[in-house]
Amino acid sequence: MTEKTEHTQGEVIRVHSSWKMSGVQEQLEIRFRLPNGSDIGPKKYSSASTVATLKENILGEWPKDLENGPKTVNDLKLINAGRILENNKTLAECRSPICDFIGVTTMHVVVRSTLVERGTG
Repeated sequence: MTEKTEHTQGEVIRVHSSWKMSGVQEQLEIRFRLPNGSDIGPKKYSSASTVATLKENILGEWPKDLENGPKTVNDLKLINAGRILENNKTLAECRSPICDFIGVTTMHVVVRSTLVERGTG
């Protein structure tokens, strides 16, 4: 990954070549690893996509034959580089663990149990 420094109105901005340049949104290739070890993707997403948007896509592509699948976005947790990603964050805001690597990024999907949510488990 190459890095250059740009000076804009007295501010120093570091731009990574694998990131956003000239106002163009980068497309990131992401694969989602499900709890049973199968994958959804890889698929390309804009760096402006939110974590909630990724979860909506996972819900839509969730294998119908898997038991105890998620019902809502809140049933899912996305983990990348040991961090749980927040729904309101964009991929650009999560970039340090996601975009420091070139190629396909694998995110782990955890499904929250409804028993735990209700406090019965």
